[in-house]
Amino acid sequence: MASFSILTIGIAVASFTVFQLVFHVLSSWVSTRIIPGFNNLNQERKIEWNSRTASTVHALVVGGFCLYILLYDDAVNADRLWGDPSIVKLNIAITTGYLISDLLLIICYWKAIGDKFFVIHHLAALYAYYFVLSKGLLAYFGNFRLLAELSTPFVNQRWFFEVLGYPKSSKANIINGVLMTVVFFVVRIAIMPIYYSHVISSFGTEAFQRLGFAAQSTWIISSVVLDVMNVMWMVKIAKGCYKVICLIGQEEAKNS
Repeated sequence: MASFSILTIGIAVASFTVFQLVFHVLSSWVSTRIIPGFNNLNQERKIEWNSRTASTVHALVVGGFCLYILLYDDAVNADRLWGDPSIVKLNIAITTGYLISDLLLIICYWKAIGDKFFVIHHLAALYAYYFVLSKGLLAYFGNFRLLAELSTPFVNQRWFFEVLGYPKSSKANIINGVLMTVVFFVVRIAIMPIYYSHVISSFGTEAFQRLGFAAQSTWIISSVVLDVMNVMWMVKIAKGCYKVICLIGQEEAKNS
């Protein structure tokens, strides 16, 4: 029987509330005071700005927490399928609150930030995290997936630079673009062999059998769906990075 602890529910609710406040209040309040160009944006751009600000805050919190768990949570790392999920649950509860908050915002502001791929991504992640939060299964793998969030601040920063009118050839844009491409590749693409080698090594074990068909199928299907989207996004980012490199080359050729 699935059950959620009061602490897990409380953290998820608190996370939802905080990210709603970031979107509706804090992002605009801070941006108005420190980003002169924010006030010049139209309403749809401001909505997406606030959404991406919440996204960046979430990524920094859970990404840092994720690294800490991978480095220091011996219980989860020793038993990838059934290790003590106590600390991982806290991180995933934060993400759950954020994902529900973001889904609500996507629905309410579909014209500005609606994206069917993000809806699929969020729903797949929420269904997978249900097994971690309610049954304590697959904590290592659930936390491992959150490594992907470390690339999010760079993706969002690229958009911030774009709407503020920074030239694509500007130093800030180039540095962020290179970091975005490298970090995205490392935390979403390059780690796939490590992730799936751990998945495959668990097949046929007694611990894997105890998971049951529902958890097994959800784990595998959600992982594949999320990684197909990661590959699609990586291709788009790589193409964008290539265009910027070509642009820089053309400008250098003109100046020489």
